[in-house]
Amino acid sequence: MSGGGDSLALLRLAADWARSNGRRLLALTVDHGLSADSARWTAFAQAAAREAGADWRGLPWTGAKPATGLPAAARRARHRLIADAAREAGARVILFAHTADDIVEGEVMRAEGSTLGRLRDWSPSPAWPEGRGLMLLRPMLGAGRAELRDWLAGQGAHWIDDPANEDPKYARSRARACLLRSGEGGPEGRMRDGRRSGEAAPLQPTPTRSHEDDRCAAARPNPVASGGGSLKIDRTTDPYTLAAALVCVGGGDRLPRTERLDAIRSRLRSGDDFTATLCGARIEAGADQVRLTREAGEFVRRRQPPLSLPPGVETVWDGRWAVTAVEPGWSVVPAAGRLAALSEADRAALKALPPAARGAMPVLIRHDATAPVLAEAAGRAVSLVEERLALALDRMTHERDPGGALHGASPRNHLFSGADNH
Repeated sequence: MSGGGDSLALLRLAADWARSNGRRLLALTVDHGLSADSARWTAFAQAAAREAGADWRGLPWTGAKPATGLPAAARRARHRLIADAAREAGARVILFAHTADDIVEGEVMRAEGSTLGRLRDWSPSPAWPEGRGLMLLRPMLGAGRAELRDWLAGQGAHWIDDPANEDPKYARSRARACLLRSGEGGPEGRMRDGRRSGEAAPLQPTPTRSHEDDRCAAARPNPVASGGGSLKIDRTTDPYTLAAALVCVGGGDRLPRTERLDAIRSRLRSGDDFTATLCGARIEAGADQVRLTREAGEFVRRRQPPLSLPPGVETVWDGRWAVTAVEPGWSVVPAAGRLAALSEADRAALKALPPAARGAMPVLIRHDATAPVLAEAAGRAVSLVEERLALALDRMTHERDPGGALHGASPRNHLFSGADNH
């Protein structure tokens, strides 16, 4: 909640909905510290939230700011801060105040070479692993910016206009100015579906999805979890599903470059047997199946120090596993290079997994122990891959879905629980 017109409109709509449905509403304000007026704007946002009957929390973005790429860095920091605060508050859905104007401006920015993603009304948080299990809802994508301000003005409301929105050094400001010059922005601007602003659909603050959305989600191929955070896919898997599966299995947060993804898809469609690596994931294409696993060689090429595990605290390791140690003194590391040191029982458990997946499994070490142990033997290890992919593929269509049976995907699996669930 920035205090701008869009966020103020969303606050009022969401507050009305929360009161009608007996729900708690928490407003979050990120102070980027980039303007001399940021403290005053934060205070304004706090007062507006309190007036609307919402709880409120301020989230400062501290530390050094980059000299280049500031908008993207600010956006990443904003999502991380909001995700952390939402998880702490026990929330599952985060509302964002994007409008139809943001969609059109994004189209202009991409035409000029920006890699900015497209806005969706319902999508997983882009912050990883901070945003795990969290969904973003944008209920105002059918309304224009001018329409919202007319609605607020009719209520006698006041809001903040950030002068940075007019600064031509920022791509979004240039896109906005371009649309105004062409007559496609402002009060007479067109909506995402070609409507004029006066013809926009009524504002709808409640979390809804259309049957068409669900049909599209159901039509996508569903990669099959095969244990150890690995997946089986079809050779005809569409590019979006393949990219999402690679990112989830690899544990990262960067989508593959289009040319590299196209090359992999071409080899898959040709029927070739091959092994390749992309996004930190290993692709093994054989005659009878295509399997994606974490590339264990990454741990050798890019060595990372052991990750300490505070007792009783869920800690995300390698972007793929949520590991919790019961006792103090444990750290988590990859099994690669330590397989021979595992106990006979642990090595027998690993045999249930594909050979390529074994080295990327989490094992625990401690200073007073002579050998590593599988993470599940000294605590709790849960794969995040399946749930993350289900969210990315729109197979969660309701806020109550996380942690349950996700539409077409397995729930979060404990170590080895999916090994025989092909």
